[in-house]
Amino acid sequence: METESEPYVRLATLRQLHRVVAELNTARSLADTLQTVVDGIVVGLGYELACVNLVRPDGDLVVAAFAGDPAAEALITGRVGSRSSWERRLTMGENWDGLRFIPHTEGWILLEDDVPQWHTDGPDPRFEDEWHPEDRLYAPMYASGGELLGVISVDRPRNGRRPGAWGREALQMYAFQAAIAISNARLRANMQRALVRLEREQQALRASEESFRQAFEYAPSGMAIAEMGGDQHGRLLRTNDALCRLLGRPASVLRRYSFSDLVHPEDIGTLLRTSAEGGRAELRLGRRDGTYVWVSLRNSVVADAADGPRFLLTHVEDIEERKRHELQLAHRASHDSLTGLPNSAELRSRLAARLCRRPQSVRATAVEALDAAFEGRDGREGYDVRVGHDGYEVRAEAGGGGEHGFPSDGSDGHGANGINGVNGVNGPHGGSGDPYEYAGVPSARTDGPYDHHVHMVAPATDVDDGTKGLAVLFCDLDGFKSINDRFGHHTGDAVLIEVARRLTTGVRDGDTVARLGGDEFVVLADGLGAADAADLAVRLRNAIIPPIRVDGRAVRVGASFGIGWASCGMSADEVLRSADQRMYIEKRSRSKTHRRAG
Repeated sequence: METESEPYVRLATLRQLHRVVAELNTARSLADTLQTVVDGIVVGLGYELACVNLVRPDGDLVVAAFAGDPAAEALITGRVGSRSSWERRLTMGENWDGLRFIPHTEGWILLEDDVPQWHTDGPDPRFEDEWHPEDRLYAPMYASGGELLGVISVDRPRNGRRPGAWGREALQMYAFQAAIAISNARLRANMQRALVRLEREQQALRASEESFRQAFEYAPSGMAIAEMGGDQHGRLLRTNDALCRLLGRPASVLRRYSFSDLVHPEDIGTLLRTSAEGGRAELRLGRRDGTYVWVSLRNSVVADAADGPRFLLTHVEDIEERKRHELQLAHRASHDSLTGLPNSAELRSRLAARLCRRPQSVRATAVEALDAAFEGRDGREGYDVRVGHDGYEVRAEAGGGGEHGFPSDGSDGHGANGINGVNGVNGPHGGSGDPYEYAGVPSARTDGPYDHHVHMVAPATDVDDGTKGLAVLFCDLDGFKSINDRFGHHTGDAVLIEVARRLTTGVRDGDTVARLGGDEFVVLADGLGAADAADLAVRLRNAIIPPIRVDGRAVRVGASFGIGWASCGMSADEVLRSADQRMYIEKRSRSKTHRRAG
């Protein structure tokens, strides 16, 4: 390749080296770059054979490019040599300033390793620097960080001699430039792959966004996207056509609101309790015309990007029809199908909701209740005897025996001194320890006179002391059976419907008129004294007596009323039974002529 005493030869070689190095930077791909590297060695550096062994991701080296002999190229291109075998080769032989030369006298031990090889037999060298076919010369290529990129292997110099100092330096310089070219080619390849991957991801994202947009916009049920967090938390950012039609508002108007602005006031608590992630709720949203529609909300959280803002995606389903059916079924289950009044089950439910198991003193004013509470908490013993409903006697004497199931030892399962220093007493149902069973004694769990339950007491029937209670008026129609037998069930049903209307008209808003069954009705009126309840019974009886016209004929019925009082410590059935008994007493107290009105 060179004659070191001839500078013009070195200059020609340098020009050739410059030309082949320039070719390295014109290759478009990594494969083209590798092939350009080996072609440049054959063309510009004066070797007949050259190959590049490239480091793979697993560390082994593969023959990635070959030049100089098509047969050899077909034989070894693509074959792999282990990293350990290559490291062994790069530590053997002679170190030529970064190159590694292994003479044939040492290389025979490498004939059996796994590195792909191509060599021919030949005679022994005739002089000292003559090249032998089994000589090996390697030029390692390193990245800027010192990582091994690959190894250039050359064979058979055209001048038949081992390279001198200038030839070695040229090969070393070329290997350095080849490492840069390979690194750049890899970088370009990685960038191209990244760009292709990014483009595919963007295409997929655009397709996903378009699919979401179409699914959002054309969904048959309402959809909304709202802000999460910040000062505008919950504000609607985007709504679909279905939600706009459901609420009767355009999208531009809905963007001014949040669901909390649209929800029914009674349902605001339900909305606030609904979880953002996977939360469900059934509530009412306001329409533009002022009406409300029942909807089912289902929430999910959507992130705009990996670390971007999060939005609330809400699915809004119209359940107005289902709610209407549910309300109709609930109304049918709790109301009389003929008159539309609450039925027996609903009456007992409403009555039971006002009662508790603890009897309440009827004579205790608010001041007396406070005195009793503080006396108990101060540890003072002894309680007055109070008279409850129908003379029900409640004793709370410390350590003393009592009637109606009160034990003589004063124990109630809480010890001799009960709760908070108040002597314990058992109610009429035994000593279960339920605070509602204490007679006038403040409970540790219900805060006595200040608990949420308003205790029902029965006013005295002999003297009007101003006590108000829940009056239970039991009404039984007089003469209804004869009308039913004489004119038929059609007329009887019409009479019941009209009586129900007159009773409903004659009571206050908030009072309950229920049909117990047959020709029996019950009125619940709260906040009445004994005289008030008697006056109400007279007014209702007088409202029922006027003739009722059915199919052109006038019929008349009378009514007997019994007045009972709801009192804590009684059950709903006991209250109704008491009013029923008083109704029969009142009915028997009048002659049949006066009772019959029809």
